Parts: sequence; structure tokens; C-alpha cells
Amino acid sequence: MTSNQARAPATDSALRTLGLERAGIAALEAALATPGDDGLALAFEAAVALLRKVTGRVIVTGMGKSGHIGRKIAATMASTGSPAYFVHPAEASHGDLGMILSGDAILALSWSGETAELADMITYSRRFGIGLVGITASADSALAREADVVLVLPKAEEAWPDGLAPTTSTTMQIAIGDALAIALLEARGFTAADFRQFHPGGKLGARLSFVRDIMHKDDAVPLIAVGARMEAAVLEMTGKRFGCVGVVDGAGKLAGIITDGDLRRHMRASGNLLSESVESVMTPTPTTIEPEAMAAEALALLNEKRRSVLIVVDAARKPVGIVHLHDLYAVGVA
Repeated sequence: MTSNQARAPATDSALRTLGLERAGIAALEAALATPGDDGLALAFEAAVALLRKVTGRVIVTGMGKSGHIGRKIAATMASTGSPAYFVHPAEASHGDLGMILSGDAILALSWSGETAELADMITYSRRFGIGLVGITASADSALAREADVVLVLPKAEEAWPDGLAPTTSTTMQIAIGDALAIALLEARGFTAADFRQFHPGGKLGARLSFVRDIMHKDDAVPLIAVGARMEAAVLEMTGKRFGCVGVVDGAGKLAGIITDGDLRRHMRASGNLLSESVESVMTPTPTTIEPEAMAAEALALLNEKRRSVLIVVDAARKPVGIVHLHDLYAVGVA
């Protein structure tokens, strides 16, 4: 598009919407960054502390668009180490309050803070001493008054010209929900290994596989002893077909690696490569990985080092396996 070409109306509309939603996130960020005894930052810390102490589950609730956002927040929390599920406030008034137990806490979303359908859940939480965290834009609303902790979000202009359809406000709600989930994740020390338990399927599950689950092991690993001649090393490389061979010392520890590239470089410089010792050709201290590392870590290491294969070593640097880039492709990691 040249400088004198006007944008299409739909593109102008999209840019205006994104600009308003970006302004809402910026306002939320500024509110969190502002210190003070009655500010959002202090309330956020209190909300994390309350939710972290929960021995049961985080019950997320909200009506309408806030309810849709609440479902996403519950799903994010559940997958990141904070057991959570969504309870529809209207259904709660017709029996689903029985799902909420004394060890739970409620996270209620309402932009106005006056959502009538939340009244029974709020009353229930007060009656049975169930922790209540409110997310609203109104500090003097019913939800804000009753909540143990209230996250008062800054007012922001909706993308809808008349402010009727929640747009910027729901973007801010989902952002503060993500912030709560990640803060709880970090407070609990939740790791990628923990995350994998809840995501065993698909490409994400593959990336969170352990190297030990993918690697070739035992006799499949190409190895040669220090002191051997290159003739034996080439035979080992050819037989195992990984394009490399690991060199181990007398204690069985990895001392080096010989790759196809090493062969080509030394072939030009040597008159009789096959009679040379493996030590004279090998690359010492090769890049390795441990069996307990994640498959995604193996992929990142291969990309960083521009390699196609990694020898897997244990804590004593003894080879226990080998993993090739093609193995990562095969299981869907790459």
C-alpha cells in the first residue's frame, strides 16, 4: 500500500479496536505498577496469597461475556497447577452450589460488580466462610463490598462506539486472569514436567516428552574406545547410521565425538586417515544432553548448535543413548 492509498474501512475499524484494547491493557499495567496501600498491586498480591492457600479448587464464575472469560481462566489455572473449574452462577442457584466445598475459593468476574445472578454465590461464600476474590471495575459495587479481596480494574473505553458490547473490558479480564494463573504457577514452583502431566497429547505433549522416552539406547548407540583406530570408528559409524560415533575412555565416560564432518576435514589433511587413532580426529567435550531433559530442550540445543544428533549422558558423563533430529520430527516435537 503506497502512502497516498487510503486504508479500507474494515482495516481502519480493526486498528481502532486493537488500539483501544491495547490502551486498556496499558491502563491495567499502569495500575499494577502503581504502589499504594489501596492499589491494584496490593490487592493482586492478596488474591494470589488467598488462592494459593486453597486446599480444594478455585471456583471461577461469571455471567455472559464475563462467564466466557471465566471458563478460559479456569482452564488456564487447571492446566498450570491450580485445580479449578467453572460454575455457572444461574446453575449454582439451582443446585450447583453443592459443588462448592469448604476448602474451595471463588473467583467471581463482573465488570459492573452488580450482576444479579452472582448474588446467591456471594451469599453462599459469606455463609460458609469460603474465600471470595472479585474482579470488577466498580470499587463500590456489591461484589467489591462482599469480596475478601477485590481486584478493581481501571475503566477503559470499549471498542463498540456506544460501549454496549464488552470488548476492551473482556480483554482486560482475560489478561488479569492470565496474570493470576502465572503468578500462582510461579509461587507453587510448577515446572514443565508438571505441565506435561496435564498435556500428554498432541504436539505440546510431544515437546514436553523426556529425552529418555525418545532416545535410542543400548547397542544402538555408536561408541568406540579411546585408543582404537579410525578404521574401527568408521565401521561403527556406518553400522549404526547416525553419522557420528562417541569416543569413551577407560571408565566408560564420553571423551569426544567423531562426526561425518570430522571425517571430511581430516581426510583432506591426512594421507592415511583409517590408520590414525580416534583421539587425533575426535572433537573433545561434545555437546550432550541428559535423559531427564525435555524433548523441546533437545530441539532447542540442536538448533542452537546447528547439530543433527546429541549423545545422551548420565550424571557421570557415561553415554546412555543418542537422539537424532529425525527422532524429534517423528514424534511431533519439531
